[in-house]
Amino acid sequence: MNLSTEQYYCYILSNKNRTVLYIGYTDNLNRRISQHKNGNGALFTKKYNAFDLVYFQIYSTKKEAKKREKQLKNWRRDWKWDLIRKFNPNLKTLEI
Repeated sequence: MNLSTEQYYCYILSNKNRTVLYIGYTDNLNRRISQHKNGNGALFTKKYNAFDLVYFQIYSTKKEAKKREKQLKNWRRDWKWDLIRKFNPNLKTLEI
């Protein structure tokens, strides 16, 4: 029996004015957010200053997190905002 404690995350970042969304997945959310903030993340987040964590989900496998990331990237913009608002109604920057 494999009792792995690994966690994977699908997350959404936005900019200060909440005009753009970036969706990604990782096995270390703190490190990944820090990479984005330091300019070592995706070019998109650097270009649009999308460093604020507004949503995340936890998964037990990398495959699940990656599948969810792809699913969310294919969603319409308003569906993404509806999902975020259900989890984070005031669109605050989340602390991890």
